[in-house]
Amino acid sequence: MDFIPHISISKFDYPLPVEKIAQFPLPQRDESKLLVLKNGILSETIFKNVAEYLPRNSLLIRNETRVIRARLLFRKESGTIIELFFLEPVKPVSEHNLAFSQKSGVIWKCLIGNSKRWKSGKLLKKLVDKGKTINLNAERLEQFSDYSFIRLEWDSSSHSLSEIFLLAGITPLPPYLKREAIESDSERYQTIYANTEGSVAAPTAGLHFTENVMQSLENRNIVTEEVTLHVGVGTFKPVNEENVRNHQMHAENITIQHRTVKIILEKINDPVIAVGTTTIRTIESLYWFGVKLLVDKKFTGVVDIKQWDPYRSVYDCNISLEESLQAVKKLLDKNNMAEITGRTELMIVPGYRFRIASVLITNFHMPRSTLLLLVSAFIGNDWKEVYNYALRNDFRFLSYGDSCLFFVKK
Repeated sequence: MDFIPHISISKFDYPLPVEKIAQFPLPQRDESKLLVLKNGILSETIFKNVAEYLPRNSLLIRNETRVIRARLLFRKESGTIIELFFLEPVKPVSEHNLAFSQKSGVIWKCLIGNSKRWKSGKLLKKLVDKGKTINLNAERLEQFSDYSFIRLEWDSSSHSLSEIFLLAGITPLPPYLKREAIESDSERYQTIYANTEGSVAAPTAGLHFTENVMQSLENRNIVTEEVTLHVGVGTFKPVNEENVRNHQMHAENITIQHRTVKIILEKINDPVIAVGTTTIRTIESLYWFGVKLLVDKKFTGVVDIKQWDPYRSVYDCNISLEESLQAVKKLLDKNNMAEITGRTELMIVPGYRFRIASVLITNFHMPRSTLLLLVSAFIGNDWKEVYNYALRNDFRFLSYGDSCLFFVKK
């Protein structure tokens, strides 16, 4: 028997006045406010003091994905602007870690703004790099219900896709920021430790970190490790179904290094701090990957976590965290693999039991969102008190807003 929960999304709604949504970041990243919830007690500080609230000798895990300039604007001869929003690679490679080194002729899954005004033909955009003109053109190959396959070509053999995006692309700000991206967004809508290109939205809990904060963590003997989850546009998708079990969770690409698996095992008795909901979904997916290795004898070894896997009776077998991670480590060792990769659509809702993370650093999230459901799973109904406090005390909400530090409700 499966245990997919019946949850009403209307219970996870709250009034969010537009003036509470931060439209721009603070001048200094770590000057954002930090709301702390531990053992049911709320306190308030500034993010630069976060290390003082974290347990010594713990393990902090963060998402080192890098936001790409995924929005490209093309002007037709008529003057009409067509926007292409590049979501994920399709051909010649579908792996993010290879996609950005590709040369002309790539095919990507895209959203199209003003799609009805683009009936046929190629779109053309002229770029200039170091005095040389590059002709960039886009062609729609196939159209689906809510996205299209686009071929992107350019007439410079020396330029990779990554360089084309840097020349032509615009930072993809969240839809609730009712403004166009400005140059400073290319730096501020990016964590200081961003490394691997692939996201179309930032892992925003990490936006508050500075080198000074990282040093303060080191001073408390807190070990830092990275995982990668490339944040997709689906992160902004509201839950429109009243019953949460009818919502289709988006899939996102993840990568976890062999080294990281070993370190989590070595520190299995120490607290684990997850920076952001993307990190917590990644490391919890790691646990379920190990479970699948142990339970599914025909499992291929590629990460493929479905949204309701934790709630399926076939995986309800009380496999410990150590057993799960040892299975992953055995796979990596046996096949001489440096990392595991794949996709997760893990959906964490109230009632979920966290296997790895016991502390969560996160931002304030949209009403009726899967992110708020995850927060509720972590701290229970205390989320209502947290959000009411934040609204009463002038906290700034969403991507460029203030932050929270939560200790899991036991």
